Amino acid sequence: MSALDLSELTVRAGSRALLDRVTLALEPGEFLALVGPNGAGKTTLLRATLGLVRLASGTVRLHGTSLGELSPRARARELGWLPQEPLRAEPVPALEAVTAARYRFTETAAEARKAAHGCLDRVGMAAHANTPLGELSGGERQRVAMASLLAQEARVLLLDEPANHLDPALQAETYALIGELLDGGTAVLCVTHDVNLLAHVRAAPRIAALKAGTLVATTRYDAADLPATLEQLFGVPMQTVEAHGRRLIAPLPGARKGEP
Repeated sequence: MSALDLSELTVRAGSRALLDRVTLALEPGEFLALVGPNGAGKTTLLRATLGLVRLASGTVRLHGTSLGELSPRARARELGWLPQEPLRAEPVPALEAVTAARYRFTETAAEARKAAHGCLDRVGMAAHANTPLGELSGGERQRVAMASLLAQEARVLLLDEPANHLDPALQAETYALIGELLDGGTAVLCVTHDVNLLAHVRAAPRIAALKAGTLVATTRYDAADLPATLEQLFGVPMQTVEAHGRRLIAPLPGARKGEP
């Protein structure tokens, strides 16, 4: 049984289709990256999966159950969400923010705080457990948000640019951490603009390409056709280089969108 089934998802804003009959399936322990130009519908797809936008048509099923049939606690068990922007700069200690993500569990406050502290430690933020969010940098709040996601222990994670606001070393660490979650059966649907970060996920992720709300291609990170797929998707020529046994893909210097 698939962890997540999206069938014929269509979302409209007036006469314009933000998503047009998008169908995707995600298996337990699988990482699926969503790529595409700005305005392609990637964030809309995540929000539709969460039930935060109205569907014109289509269905969302989690481990065989329709999203609409799940109670709030059941949804929290199934779906975890990391938005693009970090947590708001509020006067709430980091530990309390992460502890709140444990609300779906039946446990004592002490047990919840212990689990939350472990998640902060896992993202390198244990030393800031008692620091108010308003005193943390954007990157630090992003790491606290990741700790909150870990604390929720959802079976399917929806990530919208999880390395936002992070320096290169922490970007790599974040994707490596996400890769570790796959070993426990967690399924991940992740929006990214940098396919090179997928090298840190271990197993070669599957990639779905969105453009103007339509699924235009599916491939894998290690597939030979990936550079050509990205060229067509973004409208710029790509160069491929090998570094330390890994393939890196980037726009050619001086290339502009739409140029041959």
